[in-house]
Amino acid sequence: ASSVAQATQRKAQVLMPKRAREAESCSSSKSRRSGEAAAATFSAAPNLEELRGSLAAFAAARDWDQFHTPRSLALALTGEVGELCECFQWRGDAACAPGLPGWTDADRTHLGEEMADVLMYLVRLADRSGIDLPAACAAKLERNGQKYPADRCRGSSAKYTSYNPDADGVARGSQLS
Repeated sequence: ASSVAQATQRKAQVLMPKRAREAESCSSSKSRRSGEAAAATFSAAPNLEELRGSLAAFAAARDWDQFHTPRSLALALTGEVGELCECFQWRGDAACAPGLPGWTDADRTHLGEEMADVLMYLVRLADRSGIDLPAACAAKLERNGQKYPADRCRGSSAKYTSYNPDADGVARGSQLS
């Protein structure tokens, strides 16, 4: 029974952002579903390198590396993204406001599981492709900062070429954006 209680507690910690957990421990008068969006903070562990190692060990123990080609992983990732999107399908924007007010614990658990599937396939794809995913994210964020300077694009959803025509000189190759 104690292992079930521990698993339930871990699941609750995954579903509830750190600040919300801290606030709940101080005062239980407000519910997560009160309409206020809780600020999301992530736990320190596992980091992406630890996750990469765990996923590699998981696949190796099952002799799945033979199936984990970059192409197969990308296709599996696409399927998982579809399952993630199903969590939001038909709910409308109001029901999917930041903090997901009104979502049940079961809905949140399911959403977290689908997000985990997407992240695990993405990390596994990066590993099997030889891509340092954290470094690629940092470089892409830097590039996006140059393409979308805050002083020019604040509050706008326009493509960067509409307010920064010189930015189109960035080398593209076959990149998506």
